[in-house]
Amino acid sequence: MLILAIESSCDETAAAVTNERQVLSNIVSTQIDEHKIYGGVVPEIASRRHTEAISLVCNQAVYEAGIKYTDLDAIAVTFAPGLIGALLVGVNFAKSLALSLGIPLIPVHHLRSHIAANYIDNDNLHPEFLCLTVSGGNTIITKVSDYTTFEPLGGTKDDAAGECFDKTARALGLSYPGGVTLDKIATVADYKKYPLPYPKLSDNELDFSFSGLKTAVINLIHNANQKNQEIDIPVLAATVRNRVCDMLIDHTLLAADKFGYKKIALAGGVSANSELRSRFSEECKKREIQLFYPQLKYCGDNAAMVGVQGYYEYKSGNIGDSFLNATATLPINYK
Repeated sequence: MLILAIESSCDETAAAVTNERQVLSNIVSTQIDEHKIYGGVVPEIASRRHTEAISLVCNQAVYEAGIKYTDLDAIAVTFAPGLIGALLVGVNFAKSLALSLGIPLIPVHHLRSHIAANYIDNDNLHPEFLCLTVSGGNTIITKVSDYTTFEPLGGTKDDAAGECFDKTARALGLSYPGGVTLDKIATVADYKKYPLPYPKLSDNELDFSFSGLKTAVINLIHNANQKNQEIDIPVLAATVRNRVCDMLIDHTLLAADKFGYKKIALAGGVSANSELRSRFSEECKKREIQLFYPQLKYCGDNAAMVGVQGYYEYKSGNIGDSFLNATATLPINYK
């Protein structure tokens, strides 16, 4: 089934052609250099750049797949969650394209597609399994019972793990995107030199809270600056990374033990983090748990993952119409 998939939930304009789990083309037009000036994504600018790029990106995806638009069987598009203006560009373009070609329109949830990124290169990964999806906007542990059936077991109550990385990087004066830069310059963690909290919540032991950690790091940096004390940036970066990984790994393994899972997948932009991958691999090996994660190029926002999830959404009967609208927030287990 040939699907043209479109992704525009944040600052990447992406299109891909997929055939079930097979990726025939995957085009990403990034806006990083422009948003770097502001230290983060400016929603209005992102929406305008999507408008400028989306037609060219789709044309390139179809061309590189070696097909014509008339060969397509369906159009899949990210409709939620994300920046509302950015999402609207992709949704409206996809609706128009599907209508003009007379083929089905498939609405795809952004977090579901991040999970589906694992299917591209892991032929032996099938539900049911546990997934930790972690990015700049989301941190959630999900029971994946079926390709379109999801049950959140725990998630962040405030900031996402990726936001904690990004805000720390900004406070340290690191270049955008902060989380990636922080991971690259981090050396060895030292909790004696830079003691950091490990926030825990009483309501649900699988939930996360990163706002206190983020605030503690920013206060530490500000206090050092006020006293003219030099911050060892690589060590502090490593200490923050280590603490965030502590929380992500501990909670996910707790969920695996609690619900008896022997298969865990990582998803989202932060799943590219080097320490998270290496430490998770070690811990899962000790427990004889299978660990899956996407190729680095499929960790961040891309359309290939949208097309793969779109295939399973189509099989389950999830078809959109001309009234499909973008939604800024929507739980992964929406009906």
